[in-house]
Amino acid sequence: MSYLPPRMVCETNILADDLPGQQKEPTLVASSSHMMWPPLANGPPASSLAPPSLGPEGVRTNEQLYIRQFHSNDQESAQSIFYAGIKERILSSAFRGLKYQPLLQSLYAVIIIMCFVVTKSLLLTCCMPLFLLGMRYYYSRKIILNHLECALRTDMSDIEQYYMKQPGSCFWVAVLDGKVVGIVAARGNEEANVVELRRMSVDSNYRSKGIAKALGRKVLEFAMLNHYSSIVLGTTAVKIAAHKLYESLGFKHVGVVEHHIVPGMTHSLLERLFFQLRYHRYCLQLREE
Repeated sequence: MSYLPPRMVCETNILADDLPGQQKEPTLVASSSHMMWPPLANGPPASSLAPPSLGPEGVRTNEQLYIRQFHSNDQESAQSIFYAGIKERILSSAFRGLKYQPLLQSLYAVIIIMCFVVTKSLLLTCCMPLFLLGMRYYYSRKIILNHLECALRTDMSDIEQYYMKQPGSCFWVAVLDGKVVGIVAARGNEEANVVELRRMSVDSNYRSKGIAKALGRKVLEFAMLNHYSSIVLGTTAVKIAAHKLYESLGFKHVGVVEHHIVPGMTHSLLERLFFQLRYHRYCLQLREE
């Protein structure tokens, strides 16, 4: 399977209307030198989304949003955005995630009742829910930080080598006001003829501006230009907004894995009692094999 050089992706005309599974919306066509994105919600007008012009020393001269390939000097910014985005899942996994774990809810209720039966103390019984939530937070933080350290020792430790120098893979950053505010990666699998959307994250100070959707479309465009048959992604995100984003890009939910295991887990009884992840799988079929 032959791959287009990543740079060509930035210079090819692809309309959002041409992407499978997407609703049509007003879209500006990219010229040979600029990529124009649809208007961002609550963001700058569409006419301002072309890559800013270069000054005499190759520096962007006006402050606008654009998406470009990863450069080696983006390493620290990309790691920082990735780290902050994953750390946010500590609280959501510990507390919000319990909403989707009815068996654990029942087990915790039994533990609270047993506490009252054994101790006959209303004070201890009232403190038990706080203790259980505290344990959930402790294990969520422990495991997610271990997972982060693992990622920062593997692909996120050398983005240039892992994504930019590998055939069928690429890494992009979203830049706003001269600052890297979002990241996304594509990792190709030649044997299966699929590409995986990975590591998508946007700085929390720049969300709700359509940046994540623009990053997702970049991966869709990359997949089409390289003739992949489908795009897949997996997520443990609890927030509904993340799932709505994938669906808005045309992805279909194809399954969920209960009790998902991530690097950093020890599989102890206490971990299973206080930390569980649901792994959602999505797929966007670009063409039939």
